[in-house]
Amino acid sequence: MLSGKTAVLGVTGGIAAYKAADLASKLTQAGATVNVIMTESATEFVAPLTFRAITHRPVVTSMFELTSEFSVEHVALAEAADIVVIAPATANTIARIAAGIADDMLTTTVLATEAPVVVAPAMNVNMWQNPVTQENVARLKERGFVFVGPGYGRLASGRMGMGRLVEVTEIMGTVQQVLGRKGDLAGKRIVVTAGGTREAIDPVRYIGNRSSGKMGYAIAEASRDRGAAVTLITAPTSLPAPAGMETVSIESVVELKAAVAEATKQADALVMAAAPADYVARSVAAQKIKKGSAALTIDLVKAPDVISEVTGSFLKVGFSAETENLLDNAREKLTRKSLDLMVANDVTAADSGFGTDTNKVTILDRDGGTEDLPLMTKREVADRVLDRVVALLLPTPPNTFEVRLTGRMIGAGCIPIRKRYRQLFPEFKSPLTLVTDAGKIKSTAGRSFPDALELRKGLYKWFKAHPELKAGGTVRFTVIEPMRQYRLEILEA
Repeated sequence: MLSGKTAVLGVTGGIAAYKAADLASKLTQAGATVNVIMTESATEFVAPLTFRAITHRPVVTSMFELTSEFSVEHVALAEAADIVVIAPATANTIARIAAGIADDMLTTTVLATEAPVVVAPAMNVNMWQNPVTQENVARLKERGFVFVGPGYGRLASGRMGMGRLVEVTEIMGTVQQVLGRKGDLAGKRIVVTAGGTREAIDPVRYIGNRSSGKMGYAIAEASRDRGAAVTLITAPTSLPAPAGMETVSIESVVELKAAVAEATKQADALVMAAAPADYVARSVAAQKIKKGSAALTIDLVKAPDVISEVTGSFLKVGFSAETENLLDNAREKLTRKSLDLMVANDVTAADSGFGTDTNKVTILDRDGGTEDLPLMTKREVADRVLDRVVALLLPTPPNTFEVRLTGRMIGAGCIPIRKRYRQLFPEFKSPLTLVTDAGKIKSTAGRSFPDALELRKGLYKWFKAHPELKAGGTVRFTVIEPMRQYRLEILEA
């Protein structure tokens, strides 16, 4: 999710510094290159070796540390960063940054960087509430710094109050949200529903289903990471609330319908990944129904069909969980509910459906198209569904576009394709042909984050055949046959 990104993690002195190790691990696992800067006081709480072992990168503790690759040029880290995260951030560090002081590697980096800065404060409650600290925070927010937390809870002093470092998952969510500001869904508002509704029978019991909410949460997080303003409407789940979005909790299908109607007033798309009940009790007992010898009969009536009944000029994406006749049932629902896309999955299949971390789905569109996807993680499925949403929301790109070359492209023999033109190319690892002045090149579409797609196979020899190509040169792609054949020509060497 963060592949190709460089994160600078600033760790300042405080008992919460130990949590920064988990954050460094999560950033690294997400694919980021993580460069850690520790203040002198931070090293009193956590050893630099801890972060070096996690990130496999040198840890910077001094501006004049000769063993660091960043020791000579103090702004090198600032220029390399895609994002700077300070966690934990003490009152002292916040004050120095707000005053423009650059007396150590962390404050120097923050002052010199053009990358967004995320600050996760952690301090004594009185220090946080002090007017001086609040003025410093307000000043940094005005300058574009993003604050996450602090949280409420037991502090190192033993007191309860505001000042705890927020959970690492919340910091990670904020990082993803900030990095996604220029994504292909920037400026769009996406409403996502998740989880299975609970329909009361009495004050104790309810009718429910096996939905875990994982698919809906994955879509909400993927939408956020692509720049959308997200409203997640969620039935009860065991999942933590995602950061960086509005979350609305509901329980019944009636509540779901009302929440969706309100949230979609300004929406560009509704992704209905929730599993609302099809039937609800005609009447709910006021008291717990006692167990008796006779059989219990509950009179059920049809529940509202939320996605069919909600109105508006937004895209509608539905999910169809089936146990038989998958495509026939999904296609019928797609037509009857007047949807733009339907995501169908067989919940009886292994590693697919309710409660799993993977899913195998087929995406159907209103024009009769069918896209059968292999088994993927639910996050990967979410991105594939959103690829289709983007294609419907954004204008169709032209069939000719240009790419400005960099030294990395020429040296590696590859050309990345920006997300705007992603839909002009076939899926990952699918074959395609490039028609060039050096003949036809058999290539394939490959993943390249954050650019989403990369052409590599066969291009190294083409670059070698054109030594005149330099960084700053321009090549042009023209679609000859969509998804199969393209013309590649040099515009400017």
